[in-house]
Amino acid sequence: MRLTYIMIVALITGTTLSQDFRQNLNKSIFSDQKANRIGDAVTILVVEQLTASNDASTSSSRASDLSLSASGDLSSIGASVGTGNQFKGSGATASHGVVRTKLSARVDSVLENGNLVIQGNRKIVINGEEQSMKISGVVRPSDIQADNSVYSYNISDASIMFEGSGIVSRAQGPGWVTKFLHWLF
Repeated sequence: MRLTYIMIVALITGTTLSQDFRQNLNKSIFSDQKANRIGDAVTILVVEQLTASNDASTSSSRASDLSLSASGDLSSIGASVGTGNQFKGSGATASHGVVRTKLSARVDSVLENGNLVIQGNRKIVINGEEQSMKISGVVRPSDIQADNSVYSYNISDASIMFEGSGIVSRAQGPGWVTKFLHWLF
């Protein structure tokens, strides 16, 4: 009876004090400390290069001619009518942009498949000029590198925003008179 009692106590104690290996995963000197839970931080390496171009050309023409002529003993009768229409147009657009920066984000939630929903922002103010960066998206844990960083092109459903406001930004935009005239016309 006493042996049964000791075995039951050992069994209960063993199951209540057992540890989940994932709890100590980040404390091991043999494993990388990667983001894997809500609230964990991850470094985003924003490396984006965008290039786009578009060329268009249109050419059309139309011509029509109508004539009438008669001859005989009476006087010669002649008439002629002609019309023409011609149009040529062309246009081109090109855009190029490069962005490189580092930004920290935190894990907002963990999806059922283990992917991490991340969100981060940074605001920098220099001499009254404010620059803000925001990033959000979904990261696969396998895309997180050993140094706990992930490239922006590995973020699905990524939203990357860079915005600025201040004296320089206001000077680059049109004035209120120009805005008003554009609104009228």
